[in-house]
Amino acid sequence: MAYSLDTVWVLLGAALVFFMQAGFAMVETGFTRAKNAGNIIMKNMMDFAVGSVVYWAFGFGIMFGDSMGGFIGGLDLFARNTYDFGVPTFAFLIFQTVFCATAATIVSGAMAERTKFISYLSYSFFISLIIYPVVGHWVWGGGFLSELGFVDFAGSTVVHSVGGWAALVGAKIIGPRIGKYTKDGKAKVIPGHSITLGALGVFILWFGWFGFNPGSQLAASGPENAQAIAGIFVTTNLAAAMGAIMSMIITWIKYGKPDVSMTLNGALAGLVGITAGTAAVSPMGAAAIGGIAGIVIVFAVEFVDHVLKVDDPVGAISVHGVCGALGTLLVGFFAVDGGLLYGGGFALLGVQAIGVVAVAAWTMTGAFILFKVIDATIGLRVSKVEELEGLDITEHGMESYADFQLKAIVHE
Repeated sequence: MAYSLDTVWVLLGAALVFFMQAGFAMVETGFTRAKNAGNIIMKNMMDFAVGSVVYWAFGFGIMFGDSMGGFIGGLDLFARNTYDFGVPTFAFLIFQTVFCATAATIVSGAMAERTKFISYLSYSFFISLIIYPVVGHWVWGGGFLSELGFVDFAGSTVVHSVGGWAALVGAKIIGPRIGKYTKDGKAKVIPGHSITLGALGVFILWFGWFGFNPGSQLAASGPENAQAIAGIFVTTNLAAAMGAIMSMIITWIKYGKPDVSMTLNGALAGLVGITAGTAAVSPMGAAAIGGIAGIVIVFAVEFVDHVLKVDDPVGAISVHGVCGALGTLLVGFFAVDGGLLYGGGFALLGVQAIGVVAVAAWTMTGAFILFKVIDATIGLRVSKVEELEGLDITEHGMESYADFQLKAIVHE
């Protein structure tokens, strides 16, 4: 009975995390322009499809196969070996597959509206093949970070920072959208076409996170697991709520009005931030982590936009990269067992910092090589004419809003 209940719980968690793909698709679509909506939906669909096959064929073994020096797992083509995960191997495989897809789809938002579709498929393939599974092995597959005692319960670093750092490199290499910066380097706002769709996406993601974090308990039978899952639900929700509240307050103070899109991203910042320590902190600690993430996200978005001059239409770099790293580090302060604020000293914080730096270095180095190779071969960016006309027409031969969309006037 316990085995069956645990299996059903893991599969339910996988289903909820899969639904987060819809959330990412809606956030990205709403925060960008109507002329690229179909392209964005296609990317969010196909990175999951491509990632599912690649991760099953290669990535799962690299992540969970017998460790080779604590760096990479042994190859297990098509996940044919049997593993002791407490649930059937295939249940664990599908749960890990949807996590891999999340890491890959984060990159889409930061490079939206100017990336070739074939190039997007190519880098999603390689993120699912090697960049993500290696990090996953370090932390969850018995690699060197797990041996050090690194805490990342559900993936602030493994999933979100991997996606965020890859997005930073990709967005920097591909360059900003046409019209994003003036000649003197001043950033201009390019409004998304539907704040409603963006908000729907955030609500879907918040809902799906109740599979992302509690599902990572990987078992539901018995009073200990029941208590743990209930606690993780509470810490997850409190962090999201505090992230939204603090982002709203900060923008209200800075801009004179509460900013809608930043408040939406504040909720996501809180969710990303709590994901590492969701099972290790108290509700009070979770509220603090979410609140800190909600404050940091406002300044991180401005820093990426105005200082780094990196055009990220949805704030993916700040939400997932910055707040993923931040949340991982904050475990070292707020973990009830070993946290600095609970008398545990600096040991855990030091381990968390090592993990954050190691994952950032690996991901950005791998992503730099990957994007440069793609750019030098098939090319990363569409032409100026294609970008101005919109990727729906030029890449897919359709219009997402055929009866409503205004056609851009394109000058050669």
